[in-house]
Amino acid sequence: MEHPIRQVGKRLLMALLVLVVTAFVVYADRGGYDDNADGSLDLLDCFYYATVTLSTTGYGDITPVSDAARLTNIFVITPLRVLFLIILVGTTLEALTERTREEWRLNRWRSTLRDHTVVVGYGTKGRSAIKTVCATGLRKEQVVVVDPSNKAVDAATADGFAGVVGDATRSEVLKRAEVFRAKQVIIATQRDDTAVLVTLTARQLNRNAKIVAAVREEENAPLLKQSGADAVITSASAAGRLLGLSVLSPAAGMVMEDLIQQGSGLDIVERPAIKAEVGKKPRELDDLVVSVVRGHRVLGYDDPDVGTVQLTDRLITIVRATPVTQVTPDIRPLPRP
Repeated sequence: MEHPIRQVGKRLLMALLVLVVTAFVVYADRGGYDDNADGSLDLLDCFYYATVTLSTTGYGDITPVSDAARLTNIFVITPLRVLFLIILVGTTLEALTERTREEWRLNRWRSTLRDHTVVVGYGTKGRSAIKTVCATGLRKEQVVVVDPSNKAVDAATADGFAGVVGDATRSEVLKRAEVFRAKQVIIATQRDDTAVLVTLTARQLNRNAKIVAAVREEENAPLLKQSGADAVITSASAAGRLLGLSVLSPAAGMVMEDLIQQGSGLDIVERPAIKAEVGKKPRELDDLVVSVVRGHRVLGYDDPDVGTVQLTDRLITIVRATPVTQVTPDIRPLPRP
């Protein structure tokens, strides 16, 4: 959406054009007008007459006296006057009213926003990440998209998310997205160097948010973690491993692809252990447990250190996806090296 101030500027230029056209129409038929001052019209008088006429001031010191001049006023000047008022007054007030309404809405939105998710980048990775977190029960009102592209942000708002246009490496842009109140930040930029800068800026503004970032090259993953990311996903190598697995076993590749598509087929979810599961081994549980999160450690289901399930454990399980399948989010930040 075009900024209201720019809309007003365009309409002022259009109104000025109407004024100039009117002045030259009068100048072309200046012999049909009478000036109380000296009886004749020069170019300045024509602009003066156009101004007072279009603004409906009408002092009456310059008047059309010939039939041609009066017909011109009826069929040309009057429509131009109406057009001038529509452009300058009507649309300007509309633009300013829209700006006021938008600022009020944004201020109200910011005042109520807490523990939301900020997604930097609304490309393929960003869209997929949002789709996944929303499939687990996150409301669209709790997602804020930040992208430098107006088209991307327009697409995000059309999908029901809040959007902020700007460069997320700049702190003022992330502040507009209320990142200092965010619960989690997903960084899905197109460039690895941009992801590093965004991670540094987001971590500086919010020490407690969980930050997950995607990079293309695996060699940049340690740099992201040093910058403050809790988890780093290497998109290129992950896609390569999935390709290799699909070559070795197409069925295994299909299963893995199914697992990473939240909300369909099989889902991999993390949930807290329940009392009925305490004291049992992971293999004895009804759900298919693949890992146990204990404190800051992620243990395999067959790790001897697991022993039996404890009440404070969180279980990573594979379940059949249903419309009500939701992930209970872990509010603890992941350990940073």
